[in-house]
Amino acid sequence: MYSLTASGHVWLIFFFFSSSAKGNLETPSFQPGILYQYHYSLQVQLDYVSRLSLRGSWMRAEALVQVHLLWRNHAGQQLLQIQLQDLKAYHDSEHEKSQNLTGNPSTMIVLGKEDNAELQLPVFLHWNNGKVEGIFGDGGGRPLVLDLKRGLISLLQFQLHSGTATEEDVSGSCQVSYDVSKDSIVKTKDLHSCTRPKFGFTSVNKIFRVLWQATSKSLYSVQGSLIQSVLSEESHLVSPALKSSIGTKIISRQKLELLSSSMPGPAETPGQSLQEALAGILEKHHPISIISQPFRRTCMRCPSLKSYLKTFGNKRVKMDVSKSSTTWWFHRFIHVLRDAKKRDVLQLLRKAPEKMVLFFIDAAVAAQSTASLAALSEFLDFSNKKQAPLLEQFLYAAAFSPRPSKELLHLVLDKLNGKELDPAIWETGIIVIGSLAGKLCRMKLCGLQEVGLGMETVLRRLRETEDNSEIIIYLLSLQNALLPETIPTLLHYAEEGSAAVSGTAVSALQRFSSQHITTEVKKAMRRIFHQTNRNYEKTCRLAAAGILLDNEPLPMDLTNILLATRQLEAEMSTFLLSKIQTSLHSYHHPAWKAMKEILKDPHINNYNYLSKLGSSSSFLGPLAVTEDMLSTFSLELLFTESGLLRKSVSGFLLQSHGHQLQAAQVSLEAQGLDAVLGESGTEGEEEQELMAGMSAIFFDVQLRPIVFFRGYADLMAKVLLSSGEPTSVVKGNVLLMDHEQAIPLQSGLQTVVKLQGALGLDISATIDMNIWEQESRTSIKTRGGLAIDFTAEIDAPSFQASVKSQTEAEASINFDTAVRFSGSPVLMCLQLREEQLPYREIFTTSESSLNQSITVRKGRQGTIAGRELPLHKANSEMCKILLTEAKEQ
Repeated sequence: MYSLTASGHVWLIFFFFSSSAKGNLETPSFQPGILYQYHYSLQVQLDYVSRLSLRGSWMRAEALVQVHLLWRNHAGQQLLQIQLQDLKAYHDSEHEKSQNLTGNPSTMIVLGKEDNAELQLPVFLHWNNGKVEGIFGDGGGRPLVLDLKRGLISLLQFQLHSGTATEEDVSGSCQVSYDVSKDSIVKTKDLHSCTRPKFGFTSVNKIFRVLWQATSKSLYSVQGSLIQSVLSEESHLVSPALKSSIGTKIISRQKLELLSSSMPGPAETPGQSLQEALAGILEKHHPISIISQPFRRTCMRCPSLKSYLKTFGNKRVKMDVSKSSTTWWFHRFIHVLRDAKKRDVLQLLRKAPEKMVLFFIDAAVAAQSTASLAALSEFLDFSNKKQAPLLEQFLYAAAFSPRPSKELLHLVLDKLNGKELDPAIWETGIIVIGSLAGKLCRMKLCGLQEVGLGMETVLRRLRETEDNSEIIIYLLSLQNALLPETIPTLLHYAEEGSAAVSGTAVSALQRFSSQHITTEVKKAMRRIFHQTNRNYEKTCRLAAAGILLDNEPLPMDLTNILLATRQLEAEMSTFLLSKIQTSLHSYHHPAWKAMKEILKDPHINNYNYLSKLGSSSSFLGPLAVTEDMLSTFSLELLFTESGLLRKSVSGFLLQSHGHQLQAAQVSLEAQGLDAVLGESGTEGEEEQELMAGMSAIFFDVQLRPIVFFRGYADLMAKVLLSSGEPTSVVKGNVLLMDHEQAIPLQSGLQTVVKLQGALGLDISATIDMNIWEQESRTSIKTRGGLAIDFTAEIDAPSFQASVKSQTEAEASINFDTAVRFSGSPVLMCLQLREEQLPYREIFTTSESSLNQSITVRKGRQGTIAGRELPLHKANSEMCKILLTEAKEQ
């Protein structure tokens, strides 16, 4: 077997020189009474993107094509009969070639009797000056056989003048461009412009999307009015955006070459019109769409939920969501549930052991089938407080859905409507409504009745309530939705709300992209930061300054913020200066260029303005950099003037191909502790309630905030009765990537690409505060098991081939803080540790025909060493002191 890629260039060069003789193009036509014979061949290669010793699959076919004219009129319209004869097909894998170095390694594909018979049945082409006006047959036909004929007929679609046009062929309705010179025609098809029958789905978030690069070019050689040869070649490169090395490349080529135009053929069929001519040929003629109709393979050996339930009582699966083995089981169960009936899903949920119900709820939501959602609707009772853990699991599974449906949003709205709910479930439900509505809008489904009802519910209830805790929940729902039309509402609460409400609204505005941070938004942020109309809480002011700094900042804003640092408290000033200096070390930061210009002014760039007096800091640095992704870690620490930690925000951001995703962001906040220790609060600030809590964002979804304690009595109770057990932040299986795409090849063969990526996530937090020793410790543990399954399939009559890439990894990240505020200065140690990361990749090539079935696998594995990330020099020095003292005690 020779390389398709290398030989393709040889073919193109040969074609160019063989068709360079001078000639004049005439209206394309076939003459009556002549049987035209062409040699037709096609080749398809399905391979991996990664350079592996294991290669993909290769198939070729060749046949004799007979064409003759049946009918024509004076306007240039013709009815042609096209018939395939003596078709032979071969397949060949590289692993077969390596095992058989002598002789021809190609294996002939044995065609089924029905496929072989249908391939030889003629089709009738309505042809008009080189354009395909219609295809007709007797109404029968197997889909794969019809697609091969569509691919052949698509080669007869061209025009004789340069320019662009919209044409329908096997690929769909596509934009094509022509470059005509002498007796050759170059046709380039824009495959990304093609519209075709709806098929498949994709993830909402662009980070988890699939990249598809495609090219298609055809070269025609025409002498006079007769087609001499056609060479068509297309290529596809498909891969996940996050890891392009596990994708697939597809190359398809067709060649049609004239053998004979001198053999006598049938006479013309009489008829005044096309319909009369067709009636004389076929008793019943049916139009056949030239556009390929996508379809899914039928899995004959896939397990069913019904068979699983028969042995369900004997199965006891150890569930550790952070293990990749559990994540793979989650993959498989999604496929099982997508084909299951409602009664079987309901039986599964009702009979499952308590420890497995949460897993099945995650899988049922991820399956997104009508049956699974109906079963969930019947199983979940939102008025039953005993089901609270199951209800919260369902709501978060819905929020994390990579491609939610209107049925899923309808289910959530229905369950929350008019019921007496547990307060935590109500809060979670409201927040989830925003996430679902926002994702559906990004899927261009904002006009759905369910989306309008969901957002109207949130906004109406927000206007009606005066309870600050309720207002915050509704604002978090708007933050999850990220709809530009809600920005005026957020601005109102940012400027007019209480301290907690104002801070929540400004934090929501921080999540919007720069294109939505308009002049009006910036004006409001200036009023908040500079306290033009009223006093604001310091975290709210700093968040407003962050919006001004991170979104195409004006030199005026940068100058005013720097000047304001001399009037701010030491910790606020230190925080802002640290944030500005962080931007100076990042060439891609929006403020970098403007800040460089401002610091040329010696009146600002001096010790008086840029010196740091406090302990607060802002840090941003890279974690991992690959060809496809940049992962960064950020940490913001704000202390009170007495040295206590006021707020910490740690986050992991993924950036890929111009898009970004907040993979994780955890905010720990404490207020009012100064008064407990006898310290006075900041002058001008409203008195703060004693409180500590946590707020988290995972995969761009804001979760319900968790309150550790509220008030002095609650604090003392938590301190005295603390069990030392961690608080679960989120635990479950999340489907991150869900993609299915049909790519009809020019040759008529169908390719289907599937990507499914799931993550088992277990995040817990522990906070330990010792009032007597004046120490506090917090620990956030994140463990996860990732599994990505990527498959590309090709289907042809009596032959199937696929290449599969499976990737798995298990990661663990710990973020610990230790603070001693008994002395001055306050000592604080931050530790961010990545445990060793084991990973494994498995590659599988499969081919199946009537006479042979082959599956070959190869794999590779390794371990990435663990590490502790140095955050900044001052932190390292403090850690040495605290950790040394802890060892000595």
